Amino acid sequence: MARCIGVLNYKGGTGKTTTVVNLAAGLALHGSRVLCVDLDPQGSLATCLGRRYTYSLAHLLLGQAEPQECVVQARANLDMIASDSSLLQAEGAMWRMNDNRLARQILTSKLRILEPRYDYIILDFSPSASILSESGLRYAHELMVPASTSYMSLVGIRQVVETLKNIGQAPGHRVRLYLIVPTMYSPRIQQDREVLGILQRHFANRVARPIRQNAKLAEAPSHHKTIYEYSQRSTAATDYTRLVERVLRDG
Repeated sequence: MARCIGVLNYKGGTGKTTTVVNLAAGLALHGSRVLCVDLDPQGSLATCLGRRYTYSLAHLLLGQAEPQECVVQARANLDMIASDSSLLQAEGAMWRMNDNRLARQILTSKLRILEPRYDYIILDFSPSASILSESGLRYAHELMVPASTSYMSLVGIRQVVETLKNIGQAPGHRVRLYLIVPTMYSPRIQQDREVLGILQRHFANRVARPIRQNAKLAEAPSHHKTIYEYSQRSTAATDYTRLVERVLRDG
């Protein structure tokens, strides 16, 4: 059975897609079969991985393509379902359905067809609450929250925790907070150390080791490369390798 992990923060600029790409790439390098699904109409996943596609998540949700037709191989052991601005139209169609419960089950029903092919399915959430985000929370088993080490990022984490509490009251929902991943961390900056300390006090062992601030990590997407392809010896590659090892260990 595929392990389904959502990567979510309601605050932008926390390294969400960067974490999805490099976590997925690292798992794939370890031999795991991984599918990334972009739930964000900005479509950053395909851009970061440098892959073209014919059918997107919008086509899948609207019934205009079969699940396998929407899958694109991005790397060895790593596939993706891409998104773009057409996803907004698909979300509009979901809102207009007479049966809201059925609308929120479309994503789950489509992705479950693909589950036997993969060890991991990783969802790249939009930072905005939407019917598709809710659908993703219904599908995912675990949530990973990338959080830049700034005080404002704590607000985004609190929103995610509140969302999980609300969803947990609905029958049949099993998603849980798995990991908080501190990103853009600099041990030389007092604020970063303070925020990391706050996270560790509140969430204890659910806080992963931080992803340190690194210029190579910021440059890699513009070259359509993962950090392992762009700068294998960088501190960012080391940090994401530690995150990958934690996920493998916890599995």
